[in-house]
Amino acid sequence: MEFKDLEIFQLVADKGTITAAAKELNYVQSNITSRIRKLEAEMKTPLFNRHRRGMSLTPEGKKLLTYSEKILSLKKEMKQAVQTNEEPSGKLDIGTVETVIYLPNILSSYIKKYKDVDLSLYTGVTRTLEQDVLNHKLDGAFITESDFHPDLVSHEVFQEELVLISDSRITSLEELIEEPVLCFSKGCGYRARLAEWYRDRNLTPKKIMEFGTLETILRSTIMGLGVTFVPKSVVSHLEYDETIKFHSLPEQYSKVKTVFVRRADTYLTPTIEKFIESIESNKQISL
Repeated sequence: MEFKDLEIFQLVADKGTITAAAKELNYVQSNITSRIRKLEAEMKTPLFNRHRRGMSLTPEGKKLLTYSEKILSLKKEMKQAVQTNEEPSGKLDIGTVETVIYLPNILSSYIKKYKDVDLSLYTGVTRTLEQDVLNHKLDGAFITESDFHPDLVSHEVFQEELVLISDSRITSLEELIEEPVLCFSKGCGYRARLAEWYRDRNLTPKKIMEFGTLETILRSTIMGLGVTFVPKSVVSHLEYDETIKFHSLPEQYSKVKTVFVRRADTYLTPTIEKFIESIESNKQISL
Protein backbone atom coordinates (compact mmCIF):
# COMPACT_ATOMS: atom_id res chain seq x y z
CA MET A 1 0.00 0.00 0.00
CA GLU A 2 1.29 3.46 -0.90
CA PHE A 3 0.44 6.81 0.62
CA LYS A 4 -0.84 7.90 -2.79
CA ASP A 5 -3.37 5.05 -2.77
CA LEU A 6 -4.79 6.38 0.49
CA GLU A 7 -4.84 9.95 -0.82
CA ILE A 8 -6.77 8.82 -3.91
CA PHE A 9 -9.11 6.74 -1.75
CA GLN A 10 -9.88 9.75 0.45
CA LEU A 11 -10.47 12.01 -2.54
CA VAL A 12 -12.90 9.56 -4.17
CA ALA A 13 -14.71 9.22 -0.85
CA ASP A 14 -14.96 13.01 -0.62
CA LYS A 15 -15.96 13.68 -4.26
CA GLY A 16 -18.23 10.67 -4.66
CA THR A 17 -17.16 9.88 -8.23
CA ILE A 18 -14.09 8.67 -10.11
CA THR A 19 -14.61 11.45 -12.65
CA ALA A 20 -14.45 14.25 -10.06
CA ALA A 21 -11.40 12.74 -8.35
CA ALA A 22 -9.58 12.32 -11.68
CA LYS A 23 -10.31 15.94 -12.58
CA GLU A 24 -9.02 17.16 -9.22
CA LEU A 25 -5.74 15.22 -9.60
CA ASN A 26 -5.47 15.71 -13.37
CA TYR A 27 -5.31 11.91 -13.78
CA VAL A 28 -7.02 9.70 -16.33
CA GLN A 29 -10.04 7.91 -14.85
CA SER A 30 -8.59 4.47 -15.51
CA ASN A 31 -5.64 5.31 -13.24
CA ILE A 32 -7.96 6.22 -10.37
CA THR A 33 -10.06 3.09 -10.94
CA SER A 34 -7.04 0.78 -10.93
CA ARG A 35 -5.65 2.34 -7.72
CA ILE A 36 -8.98 1.87 -5.96
CA ARG A 37 -9.24 -1.75 -7.15
CA LYS A 38 -5.66 -2.39 -6.02
CA LEU A 39 -6.48 -1.03 -2.56
CA GLU A 40 -9.63 -3.15 -2.35
CA ALA A 41 -7.60 -6.22 -3.32
CA GLU A 42 -5.08 -5.49 -0.55
CA MET A 43 -7.87 -4.96 1.98
CA LYS A 44 -9.69 -8.06 0.64
CA THR A 45 -13.03 -6.25 0.75
CA PRO A 46 -15.04 -3.77 -1.33
CA LEU A 47 -14.50 -0.22 -0.08
CA PHE A 48 -17.16 1.47 -2.22
CA ASN A 49 -20.72 0.84 -3.26
CA ARG A 50 -21.02 1.55 -7.01
CA HIS A 51 -24.28 3.08 -8.22
CA ARG A 52 -25.56 5.32 -10.99
CA ARG A 53 -24.93 8.52 -9.09
CA GLY A 54 -21.36 7.61 -8.24
CA MET A 55 -19.72 5.85 -5.32
CA SER A 56 -20.34 5.72 -1.57
CA LEU A 57 -18.30 4.07 1.16
CA THR A 58 -19.16 0.62 2.43
CA PRO A 59 -18.99 0.08 6.22
CA GLU A 60 -15.46 -1.30 5.71
CA GLY A 61 -14.60 1.75 3.60
CA LYS A 62 -15.73 4.05 6.39
CA LYS A 63 -13.44 2.22 8.82
CA LEU A 64 -10.51 2.55 6.42
CA LEU A 65 -11.25 6.26 5.95
CA THR A 66 -10.79 6.84 9.68
CA TYR A 67 -7.41 5.10 9.68
CA SER A 68 -6.40 6.72 6.40
CA GLU A 69 -6.97 10.20 7.79
CA LYS A 70 -4.80 9.39 10.80
CA ILE A 71 -2.04 7.84 8.67
CA LEU A 72 -1.84 10.76 6.24
CA SER A 73 -1.94 13.25 9.09
CA LEU A 74 0.97 11.45 10.77
CA LYS A 75 2.82 11.45 7.45
CA LYS A 76 2.40 15.22 7.22
CA GLU A 77 3.44 15.66 10.86
CA MET A 78 6.48 13.37 10.40
CA LYS A 79 7.66 15.38 7.41
CA GLN A 80 7.26 18.65 9.27
CA ALA A 81 9.05 17.31 12.36
CA VAL A 82 12.03 16.02 10.38
CA GLN A 83 12.36 19.11 8.21
CA THR A 84 13.29 21.40 11.08
CA ASN A 85 13.04 24.59 9.06
CA GLU A 86 12.42 27.45 11.47
CA GLU A 87 10.68 29.50 8.79
CA PRO A 88 6.95 28.65 8.43
CA SER A 89 6.17 27.01 5.10
CA GLY A 90 3.96 24.41 3.46
CA LYS A 91 0.21 23.89 3.64
CA LEU A 92 -1.95 25.13 6.50
CA ASP A 93 -5.66 24.23 6.58
CA ILE A 94 -7.72 26.41 8.92
CA GLY A 95 -11.45 26.29 9.63
CA THR A 96 -13.66 29.08 10.90
CA VAL A 97 -17.23 29.93 11.76
CA GLU A 98 -18.46 32.59 9.35
CA THR A 99 -18.83 35.41 11.88
CA VAL A 100 -15.22 35.92 13.06
CA ILE A 101 -15.06 39.60 12.15
CA TYR A 102 -11.44 40.04 13.29
CA LEU A 103 -10.18 37.10 11.22
CA PRO A 104 -8.98 39.24 8.28
CA ASN A 105 -6.57 41.06 10.64
CA ILE A 106 -5.10 37.76 11.86
CA LEU A 107 -4.79 36.25 8.37
CA SER A 108 -3.39 39.41 6.82
CA SER A 109 -0.62 39.84 9.39
CA TYR A 110 0.33 36.15 9.12
CA ILE A 111 0.29 35.80 5.33
CA LYS A 112 2.21 39.03 4.74
CA LYS A 113 4.93 37.89 7.13
CA TYR A 114 5.17 34.23 6.05
CA LYS A 115 4.82 34.18 2.28
CA ASP A 116 5.88 30.51 1.90
CA VAL A 117 2.78 29.25 3.70
CA ASP A 118 -0.07 27.98 1.53
CA LEU A 119 -3.05 28.80 3.77
CA SER A 120 -6.54 27.50 2.94
CA LEU A 121 -9.65 28.62 4.83
CA TYR A 122 -12.81 26.53 5.28
CA THR A 123 -16.10 27.69 6.85
CA GLY A 124 -18.57 25.67 8.89
CA VAL A 125 -20.41 25.47 12.20
CA THR A 126 -18.64 24.90 15.51
CA ARG A 127 -19.34 21.18 15.97
CA THR A 128 -18.41 20.25 12.40
CA LEU A 129 -15.15 22.20 12.57
CA GLU A 130 -14.32 20.63 15.92
CA GLN A 131 -14.73 17.16 14.42
CA ASP A 132 -12.63 18.11 11.39
CA VAL A 133 -9.77 19.13 13.70
CA LEU A 134 -10.12 15.92 15.72
CA ASN A 135 -10.12 13.87 12.49
CA HIS A 136 -6.96 15.61 11.20
CA LYS A 137 -8.82 17.26 8.30
CA LEU A 138 -7.92 20.72 9.64
CA ASP A 139 -4.81 21.98 11.41
CA GLY A 140 -6.98 24.19 13.60
CA ALA A 141 -10.24 26.13 13.66
CA PHE A 142 -11.87 29.29 15.02
CA ILE A 143 -15.05 28.23 16.82
CA THR A 144 -17.41 29.29 19.60
CA GLU A 145 -16.18 28.21 23.04
CA SER A 146 -18.00 25.19 24.43
CA ASP A 147 -17.23 21.91 26.20
CA PHE A 148 -14.39 20.71 24.02
CA HIS A 149 -13.19 17.20 23.40
CA PRO A 150 -10.26 16.41 25.76
CA ASP A 151 -7.95 15.90 22.77
CA LEU A 152 -8.27 19.58 21.85
CA VAL A 153 -6.41 22.59 23.25
CA SER A 154 -7.84 26.09 22.85
CA HIS A 155 -6.44 29.61 22.53
CA GLU A 156 -8.77 32.52 23.28
CA VAL A 157 -9.17 34.95 20.38
CA PHE A 158 -11.80 37.45 21.50
CA GLN A 159 -15.09 37.76 23.33
CA GLU A 160 -18.19 39.67 22.36
CA GLU A 161 -21.95 40.04 22.65
CA LEU A 162 -24.67 38.24 20.72
CA VAL A 163 -27.84 40.15 19.87
CA LEU A 164 -31.24 39.19 18.56
CA ILE A 165 -32.20 41.19 15.49
CA SER A 166 -35.56 41.52 13.78
CA ASP A 167 -37.25 43.89 11.40
CA SER A 168 -38.57 47.16 12.89
CA ARG A 169 -42.19 46.03 13.35
CA ILE A 170 -41.17 43.81 16.31
CA THR A 171 -40.68 45.89 19.46
CA SER A 172 -40.72 43.34 22.31
CA LEU A 173 -39.39 39.90 23.19
CA GLU A 174 -42.97 38.65 23.48
CA GLU A 175 -43.59 39.46 19.82
CA LEU A 176 -40.21 38.08 18.88
CA ILE A 177 -41.01 34.65 20.36
CA GLU A 178 -43.77 34.22 17.78
CA GLU A 179 -41.33 34.68 14.87
CA PRO A 180 -39.40 31.97 12.98
CA VAL A 181 -35.76 31.62 13.98
CA LEU A 182 -33.27 32.03 11.13
CA CYS A 183 -29.98 30.27 11.82
CA PHE A 184 -27.12 28.08 10.65
CA SER A 185 -27.38 24.28 10.81
CA LYS A 186 -27.23 22.29 14.05
CA GLY A 187 -23.80 22.52 15.64
CA CYS A 188 -23.72 26.33 15.49
CA GLY A 189 -22.68 27.80 18.85
CA TYR A 190 -24.97 30.83 18.52
CA ARG A 191 -27.95 28.63 17.71
CA ALA A 192 -27.18 26.53 20.80
CA ARG A 193 -27.15 29.66 23.00
CA LEU A 194 -30.52 30.84 21.67
CA ALA A 195 -31.99 27.35 22.10
CA GLU A 196 -30.83 27.45 25.73
CA TRP A 197 -32.66 30.75 26.24
CA TYR A 198 -35.87 29.32 24.79
CA ARG A 199 -35.51 26.16 26.86
CA ASP A 200 -34.99 28.09 30.13
CA ARG A 201 -38.21 29.99 29.43
CA ASN A 202 -40.07 26.72 28.74
CA LEU A 203 -40.64 27.82 25.16
CA THR A 204 -40.10 26.27 21.75
CA PRO A 205 -39.46 28.29 18.57
CA LYS A 206 -42.54 28.28 16.33
CA LYS A 207 -40.34 27.50 13.34
CA ILE A 208 -36.63 27.07 12.60
CA MET A 209 -35.26 27.93 9.17
CA GLU A 210 -31.67 26.92 8.36
CA PHE A 211 -29.46 28.89 5.98
CA GLY A 212 -25.94 28.35 4.65
CA THR A 213 -24.54 31.89 4.79
CA LEU A 214 -24.63 34.84 7.15
CA GLU A 215 -25.51 37.21 4.31
CA THR A 216 -28.66 35.23 3.48
CA ILE A 217 -29.68 35.14 7.15
CA LEU A 218 -29.28 38.92 7.52
CA ARG A 219 -31.09 39.74 4.28
CA SER A 220 -33.96 37.44 5.24
CA THR A 221 -34.19 39.06 8.67
CA ILE A 222 -34.30 42.54 7.14
CA MET A 223 -37.09 41.36 4.83
CA GLY A 224 -39.14 40.28 7.86
CA LEU A 225 -38.83 36.52 7.37
CA GLY A 226 -37.85 35.93 11.00
CA VAL A 227 -35.32 36.74 13.75
CA THR A 228 -31.70 35.74 14.23
CA PHE A 229 -29.06 35.67 16.98
CA VAL A 230 -25.63 36.86 15.83
CA PRO A 231 -22.52 38.68 17.11
CA LYS A 232 -23.19 42.38 17.53
CA SER A 233 -19.90 43.18 15.80
CA VAL A 234 -21.12 41.79 12.45
CA VAL A 235 -24.35 43.81 12.48
CA SER A 236 -23.28 46.99 14.29
CA HIS A 237 -23.47 48.91 11.03
CA LEU A 238 -27.22 48.18 10.96
CA GLU A 239 -27.97 49.35 14.51
CA TYR A 240 -29.29 52.75 13.47
CA ASP A 241 -31.06 51.50 10.37
CA GLU A 242 -34.78 52.18 10.84
CA THR A 243 -35.66 48.84 9.24
CA ILE A 244 -33.81 46.81 11.92
CA LYS A 245 -34.45 46.33 15.63
CA PHE A 246 -31.88 45.08 18.15
CA HIS A 247 -32.97 43.02 21.19
CA SER A 248 -30.68 42.15 24.12
CA LEU A 249 -30.72 38.89 26.08
CA PRO A 250 -29.24 38.30 29.55
CA GLU A 251 -25.47 38.01 29.72
CA GLN A 252 -25.48 34.25 30.39
CA TYR A 253 -26.82 33.75 26.85
CA SER A 254 -25.29 36.70 25.01
CA LYS A 255 -21.64 36.78 26.10
CA VAL A 256 -19.50 34.41 24.01
CA LYS A 257 -15.85 33.70 23.34
CA THR A 258 -14.33 32.76 20.03
CA VAL A 259 -11.35 30.44 20.41
CA PHE A 260 -8.83 28.75 18.14
CA VAL A 261 -8.61 24.98 18.71
CA ARG A 262 -6.05 22.41 17.60
CA ARG A 263 -5.24 18.83 18.52
CA ALA A 264 -3.24 18.68 21.74
CA ASP A 265 -1.21 15.64 20.62
CA THR A 266 0.08 16.94 17.27
CA TYR A 267 3.59 18.25 16.69
CA LEU A 268 3.62 22.05 17.02
CA THR A 269 5.36 23.02 13.79
CA PRO A 270 6.82 26.51 13.20
CA THR A 271 3.96 27.08 10.75
CA ILE A 272 1.18 26.57 13.29
CA GLU A 273 3.23 28.01 16.17
CA LYS A 274 3.66 31.32 14.33
CA PHE A 275 -0.02 31.28 13.42
CA ILE A 276 -0.92 31.07 17.11
CA GLU A 277 1.50 33.95 17.77
CA SER A 278 -0.37 36.00 15.15
CA ILE A 279 -3.62 35.24 16.99
CA GLU A 280 -2.12 36.40 20.28
CA SER A 281 -0.75 39.62 18.78
CA ASN A 282 -4.13 40.42 17.17
CA LYS A 283 -6.26 39.42 20.13
CA GLN A 284 -9.35 41.59 20.48
CA ILE A 285 -11.88 42.26 23.19
CA SER A 286 -15.31 43.38 22.01
CA LEU A 287 -17.95 43.56 24.71
